Amino acid sequence: MCYNVYMNTAVRKIDDIKEILATLPESALYEVRDFAFYLADRERRRRELVERVRKAEENPDSVICNSVEEAMQAIYNTPDDDNEA
Repeated sequence: MCYNVYMNTAVRKIDDIKEILATLPESALYEVRDFAFYLADRERRRRELVERVRKAEENPDSVICNSVEEAMQAIYNTPDDDNEA
């Protein structure tokens, strides 16, 4: 998808949200803000998990797991690159 098309779509969506926000009471605005923070945090955690899974897939012989639970625990216990230095 072309960058300009994506940005135009994003701007339209943001404008739609601004129109809706202008009609909400202050208490609802706090709820919307909190929900947006929640969504952003969830997306950040999803991206971190995807990156850890990709790293684990790059070195499949480094850890042998007998279940999905063991594999997920191994991924979660993998040290971050920032902490290895």
